Amino acid sequence: MTAIDTRRIQAMTADNVRELAERLEADEYPTPFAGLEDWHLLRAVAYENPELVEPYLYLLEFEDCDES
Repeated sequence: MTAIDTRRIQAMTADNVRELAERLEADEYPTPFAGLEDWHLLRAVAYENPELVEPYLYLLEFEDCDES
């Protein structure tokens, strides 16, 4: 996985975040790692600009899972 560029995070607009969230919701990535990169980007944006990510916080929440 590549590091997320701070300038990229700071340059994110509401439209960029919406597009990112739409990709995550569609979950049609060629590999699991591609989706994980978008998830990490959304998480990084949430840390730097929480107001942009507020409508999409549910995408960052973890659900409890029973592995038994």
